[in-house]
Amino acid sequence: MSATPVPTSHPRLRIAARVGAAVLGGYALTWGFIAAGTALAVKLGMDFHDAEFLASALGLLLFLAVFMGTIASRRGALLLWGTLLGGGALLAAAGSLLQASIA
Repeated sequence: MSATPVPTSHPRLRIAARVGAAVLGGYALTWGFIAAGTALAVKLGMDFHDAEFLASALGLLLFLAVFMGTIASRRGALLLWGTLLGGGALLAAAGSLLQASIA
């Protein structure tokens, strides 16, 4: 009787965690990027609606790149979740600080 290694988690759970990180974590990072980018562009003198459009257009490209990079990454899903959510929180905080300095 041979001993077979027991998998630590089901492969479908790993895939679901990675896709969840790509979609939800990518959304959080993109949202923070758009907030920070809009605030920075307005601080530099751009009209709000132009800044919002520019940051949103760049955010769409960022989301696509983050999504593909997260799916293709060999890192663990927990590290990906932490990186994306932490980056999104930092960017949102930076955008909030920039927005407070505009007034």
